Amino acid sequence: MKLGLETTDYVIFLIYFIIVAAYGYWVYKHKGKQTADSKDFFLAEGSLTWWAIGASIIASNISAEQFIGMSGQAFQLGLAISVYEVVGGFSLIIIAIYFLPMYIRNKIYTMPQFLQMRYDNRLATIMAVFWLFLYILVNLTSIIYLGALSLEKMTGFGFMPCAIFLTVFAVFITLGGMKVIGYTDVIQVVCLVIGGLATTYLALQLLSDKVGTGSGVFEGLSLIKQKADSHMHMIFSPGQYQVHNGKGGMIDAYNQLPGLLMFIVGGQWIVNFNYFGCNQYITQRALGADLTTARSGLLFAAFLKLMMPFIVVLPGLAAYVLFQEQADPAIIKGITESGVVKPDNAYPVLLNLLPVGLKGLAFAALTAAIVASLAGKANSISTIYMLDIHKKFINPNLDEKKTVWLGRVAIVVSFIIALAISPLLKNFGQGFEYIQEYTGFISPGILAIFLLGFFWRKATANAALVAAVLSIPLSTFFKYQFPEIPFLNRMGIVFWICVAVHVTISLIESKGKDNKNALEVNKDWFKTTSSFRLGAAGIFALIILIYTLFW
Repeated sequence: MKLGLETTDYVIFLIYFIIVAAYGYWVYKHKGKQTADSKDFFLAEGSLTWWAIGASIIASNISAEQFIGMSGQAFQLGLAISVYEVVGGFSLIIIAIYFLPMYIRNKIYTMPQFLQMRYDNRLATIMAVFWLFLYILVNLTSIIYLGALSLEKMTGFGFMPCAIFLTVFAVFITLGGMKVIGYTDVIQVVCLVIGGLATTYLALQLLSDKVGTGSGVFEGLSLIKQKADSHMHMIFSPGQYQVHNGKGGMIDAYNQLPGLLMFIVGGQWIVNFNYFGCNQYITQRALGADLTTARSGLLFAAFLKLMMPFIVVLPGLAAYVLFQEQADPAIIKGITESGVVKPDNAYPVLLNLLPVGLKGLAFAALTAAIVASLAGKANSISTIYMLDIHKKFINPNLDEKKTVWLGRVAIVVSFIIALAISPLLKNFGQGFEYIQEYTGFISPGILAIFLLGFFWRKATANAALVAAVLSIPLSTFFKYQFPEIPFLNRMGIVFWICVAVHVTISLIESKGKDNKNALEVNKDWFKTTSSFRLGAAGIFALIILIYTLFW
């Protein structure tokens, strides 16, 4: 395995860089307003098409945590990790039908704005601060860390130079505003899909060459089934098998993905409904559009979401078989560090085995995913800070030009903080698990107050505040007092406790009366077009097929 890129690889990457930069500049100059306008900067003010919305959602979602972290968990757990993508596709359709009308018809543009409109200013402010910490300390930081880790493995440059490169690239894309992010994300998605599928194809071909007879990718798929049957199941049972934990030990796979119970208790649903429905940097892409366009965008995103297992899971499975069969000393060396098996190294090691030219394409695809995701998250951090904190508490009278300028300052500051913290994540064993678990400390409470705020008119502000604040201490209590409970099941338990507390306090306070801040709801909002229903039916059929094949 040769570490680093060749001249041809750098030329391919440079072409990608020039195309993205030039198109982003063209969008900035020719689409929309040239004057400083905060709605245009933060929301693209309705100018994004359905395909740009869908592509931007996936570009923001699919990043280093998928390419590196999810491939790492495919190496660790197998095909079952694709449940996040499958349920994510299903969740996007539900959110398009029921969540989007509540936001768009009530003219809600940020998540804290919803909380203020439906509950009160206290909850909106507390959650705005929570989201800022979460997006910077968990999301931005983890993407920079995993992205830099992969580039370090590919190029041979040090961790910090790679992290700085990704950060600077993302800063320039983000400073153009949501319109530039949305339209450049279309190019980013094309790059990550083509490059990702090429990597998958070559990983399976490599598996066929190293372990089989060299007859091609279908033999590679067959070898995964033969050599790693335990990795080809979608549902685990307790004690089914032990997997590497990334810290030198082993862990029960059930603790990571607790079988059917994660659906029954609700942990897997909480992850996806909260992420796609109550998450600023996902929903923001659709909030500036009309309802039909926004729904079509989410439907397109659901379709793209179901492609991700082919792009990020299969390479991890191929790496696992190559590692288990000791097919190449370079693979063994690349995946282990000081004798410790590091699942997150699986994808970068595979990239280094690609031929010249294709390695450059894969490098461009990975960079596209990382930069697009960083840009989307940073824009949402800036949006929440400016609209829900700065303009409310520091200077309510800011003009449009100053608002946009300070929004850009907030972007740069958030990147600097995340860049400084990112090296500390080396102390964690598995990147994707880190993101899911620590985001899960707050997501049960958030989803509870959003769902009740949407659809139950008696929900009160005090009840929502208690439920939101209770989520973190409850999660901490269950994590350390009952460590045997898988974190997805823990999220489900905390969610139902938060719902019960919320409902109880609301009933006591409301005395059976509706809350005066209850949102307007019209059942006609939830009706969909025939084309949407047809597309949704096709996605449901694909989901059923996937589960039928791999149950």
